[in-house]
Amino acid sequence: MDYQEIKLLDSEQISALSKMATAILREHYDAIVGVKQNDYMLAKFQSIDGITEQLKNGYKYYFVRCNNENIGFIAYYVRKDDLYLSKFYLRKDQRGKGIARDMLKFLVNNAKFYNRQSIVVNVNKQNSSIKIYEKLGFVRIGAEKIDIGQGYYMDDYIYKYIIDWTKGETYGNTS
Repeated sequence: MDYQEIKLLDSEQISALSKMATAILREHYDAIVGVKQNDYMLAKFQSIDGITEQLKNGYKYYFVRCNNENIGFIAYYVRKDDLYLSKFYLRKDQRGKGIARDMLKFLVNNAKFYNRQSIVVNVNKQNSSIKIYEKLGFVRIGAEKIDIGQGYYMDDYIYKYIIDWTKGETYGNTS
């Protein structure tokens, strides 16, 4: 498993990421939020312009790669007290293989680099991936409804992963 950072000036990688994100999120979120809201969210957040804008604003995007093939992607940004996990996605044919645990290890190591002791993520309340986050050690700490424009909302739980470096762990509490 390796992680390839997507740089602001690499238009080919941004385009490839947008295509992958659209495919994964269409398959996953159409049934949860509906096609119209998902179309809006894809255009706002996962289009070439959306990704480019996020990169300009400090987001870090990475392809998750296996055998020189892009199989998923991660995005995060550093906040005052934590690392905020914005995207954590795998292609459907790659799920259930333990890859999420390696992705979390990568994120924990990045949090350590930025001297952050936790990772926070918002997860749609209807998202079946909630069980994956909980299995990885994330704990629900709240909920929020975020207005994303044009009458659409993200109705999410907030999850937090605490990194305990005092126990000598190499990548967090993923037992």
